[in-house]
Amino acid sequence: MTVSVALLLLGALTAVLAPRLLARADWPEREPVVALWLWQCVVAAVLLCCALSMALSAAAAWQAVRGRLFAPAPTRVIEAYAFGPSGPWAATTALLLACGGVWTAAMLAREIRLTRAARRTRRAELQVRAPLLPGEEPGSDRLVVLEGERPDAWWLPGAAPRLVITTAALRRLKGRQLDAVLAHEQGHAEARHDWLLHSSAALANGFPQVPVFAAFRAQMHRLVELAADDVASRRFGRLTIALALVELNEDRGVFGRPCPTPHGHVPQRVHRLLAPPRRLTPARRLRLTAAAALVPVVPVLIAFVPGLHALR
Repeated sequence: MTVSVALLLLGALTAVLAPRLLARADWPEREPVVALWLWQCVVAAVLLCCALSMALSAAAAWQAVRGRLFAPAPTRVIEAYAFGPSGPWAATTALLLACGGVWTAAMLAREIRLTRAARRTRRAELQVRAPLLPGEEPGSDRLVVLEGERPDAWWLPGAAPRLVITTAALRRLKGRQLDAVLAHEQGHAEARHDWLLHSSAALANGFPQVPVFAAFRAQMHRLVELAADDVASRRFGRLTIALALVELNEDRGVFGRPCPTPHGHVPQRVHRLLAPPRRLTPARRLRLTAAAALVPVVPVLIAFVPGLHALR
């Protein structure tokens, strides 16, 4: 049970401390792609801690589980984990963590179901508002123009992804601003940001009291927009995408006063584009990426250390 308890403590500390440490750092806004990678690694480490602790707790509680889990392992490896009488704690821990795993899977399935239903609804509405012309094949055009008084543009993912833009946005956007908006939305699609948003939403909705999952969802919404802004700005310039953001969001009242999500971060995005922070050096970006990749490795090492030590 010692390793199982250590994994639980590590997972709890990571879940509580990681959001606080990342909130104090100033580099995520400068390198949103690296920050996205780090957040994914932190969440993966928390989930790994729970999964490995559940497996070892079940092995300590039930001989049948232990036999299957350590079937190929020599006797000295099993003895290294000191699976002795553990009372009800091992079984209780294993069952609670198993329930958490089932609940996580259920929330992910629910998020997938709701997302698919929402996409079907939006596609049906799109079909009504922008019906196919005679001779036009479904999915042949990835750009759809809708009649609308509010300037807006969004990416509709799926088997036949489409970029939807309103006529008001076409009237507002000038020159290369439309191309910058298209590049921004394509940046979301190419990086599959919708997967990150749905995964973070499922975890946050399933475990609202866990700080790391709530922060994960909040940061995903912010960082994916910054990353897509950078994709567009590299092709068309920061001023172009900043002006496009102003044109698309000016009527929403997000400038000059606090605005709730999802558009409350637009002024900060515009300021970041007009006064870009200095990027990290390539060497530091590489170090941060490598350090982030090591975060999920820590619980795996803790789980395997007794067995590896016994094989020496």
